[in-house]
Amino acid sequence: MKNISLIINVILLAAVAVLFVLVLGNKNQQQAGETYVINDSIASSFTLPIAYINVDSLLLNYQFAREANEVLIKKEEDSRLTFNTKARQLQNEVAEFQSKLENNAFLSRERAEREQTRLVQKQQELQELEAKLAQELFAQQQKVNEQLRDTIDNFLQQYNKNKKYEIILSNTGNDNILHANKKYDITKDVIEQLNKRLGKK
Repeated sequence: MKNISLIINVILLAAVAVLFVLVLGNKNQQQAGETYVINDSIASSFTLPIAYINVDSLLLNYQFAREANEVLIKKEEDSRLTFNTKARQLQNEVAEFQSKLENNAFLSRERAEREQTRLVQKQQELQELEAKLAQELFAQQQKVNEQLRDTIDNFLQQYNKNKKYEIILSNTGNDNILHANKKYDITKDVIEQLNKRLGKK
């Protein structure tokens, strides 16, 4: 009789435990479901204080950036023309020297050596010119990049006084932001404002 009572108590205890688990588990699921619904409705109406700018689009459409890029391209073309002209002159002189050397046109060996030394010196000067032109172009590019960055930074400080963004991200070729809601893209507005501001100067 004692054993039967003990078995019944164990069964009752197990049943209570199972009921407890079922009720508690169901309550947690309901709460999780309710939280999800609340979060979903908040997410649909809530806008985070962040924005992003597509830098590629900005550089293509911002007038200052386009003009600065044109200046750089012209400088690079001028540098290339200067270098190629001098390189062609040297090439012609080397070819003439080779022809004279092969046809024994030099009156003395000393004259041939002097001409060769002059051509070697000219080749070194041409290499120095190439390095100088590349350095000048790089310096101008750095200067333009700095001006562009300063212009955009100064503009964004003014722009953000009304917008109150906590973070403004840059996105280049979708490298930094893989996916974002279009409502966070302020590129078009920034380009319009920048160009309007540039027109007033």
